[in-house]
Parts: sequence; structure tokens; C-alpha cells
Amino acid sequence: MSAQPEAPPLPPPVSLFPNISGPYTIEDWLAFPETRERVEFIDGSFWVSTAPALAHAICAHRLAALLLASAPPDMEVVEAANMRVGDEGFIPDIVVGWSDVMLSDAAVLDVGDVVMTVEIVSPSNRKRDYIIKPASYAAAGVPVFMRVELHGDGVMPYVEVFAAKEGRPMPIASARAGQILSLTEPYEISFDPAALVGPRQTTG
Repeated sequence: MSAQPEAPPLPPPVSLFPNISGPYTIEDWLAFPETRERVEFIDGSFWVSTAPALAHAICAHRLAALLLASAPPDMEVVEAANMRVGDEGFIPDIVVGWSDVMLSDAAVLDVGDVVMTVEIVSPSNRKRDYIIKPASYAAAGVPVFMRVELHGDGVMPYVEVFAAKEGRPMPIASARAGQILSLTEPYEISFDPAALVGPRQTTG
């Protein structure tokens, strides 16, 4: 009986973080290799998140589809894109941006490439989605920010939309499940937040 060939040695593990000591900068974040983890750079620190809960993922997928269905030809919609926001690196749940950039296979989007960002709140990122990110997006000049709350008091989901005015996020629309959210920015779209959760509604 011939001997079994030896299995090739496993490659060395790859560290998620740059092989340097802090303080870190946005350039360190931009130098990251591709990874399944969601790594953001906020206030000089790396924030690592695993894949979101299934309800969160389904909500993102359905909302992205709704936004894309109403988007004009010069805009595209993607989920979980790398985005440079000033000196920070975010990965919004959904990004609506200009088609010429989105279709260029860019690895990182700049603020000027984007017309709206969307964050779906998870229990582990409430501070980021309620305090840090809305202020950072508006200060950097992202025209519209949408936040989706899946957990909380009252009828859920609850969707809020803000426009950047003089560097601050100003509320322009909101709706709960069972109501219709109607927007004219960044383009006309209307939907019931109830469509983002629960069994899919089919027609025919």
C-alpha cells in the first residue's frame, strides 16, 4: 500500500489589524485586506462587527430592493459598501450613489459619490447609529441619511429620514409600520415600513 501524500501546510493566519502600533488613521483602515467581518474606523479606533441578525439582513435586502426599484438611471443601490467620511471609515448598511462610480468597481466610496446612506439599528450599535453616524454624515455633506429601528416602543419598524442642513442632520420624514413614508430626496419613493419585516407579501 502506497503512503498517502502529506497535506500541504496551512498558510499562516492573517491578522485583521495592521502590524503597527496606534494611534491608527484612516489610511490604516483603507489598507485593510478584504474580510468577512465588518470593520469600521470611528474616532481613531477599529470597530469590528460580525454578520448581523437575520431580521436585520432581511430588512436591508428588502429596503435596498425598494430603493433600487425607484432609483433614477444615474443612481445605484448597494449593501454594505466601504465609505470614507472625513477621517473615519464607515460601512453603511445601504448606500445610494451615482452610477458612474458604483459601476466602476471602486473599493471605497467618498462622500461626493453618495446621495443617501442607510443604517439599520442593532442592539450593539445603537450609539453609533443614533449619535455618531448621523452627525458625521451630515458634517461631511452626505445629503440624506435614513435610520431604520427594528426594536423599541410602539409599532415597528420605525423609519426616520434626515437631510444635511448646514452640517447638521435635520429630520424631514418618518413613518411606522402601517404608515406610508414618502420622500422626494434623494428621489421620489414611497413605502410602508411594514414591508421590511415579516412574511413577504405576494401578489397574483
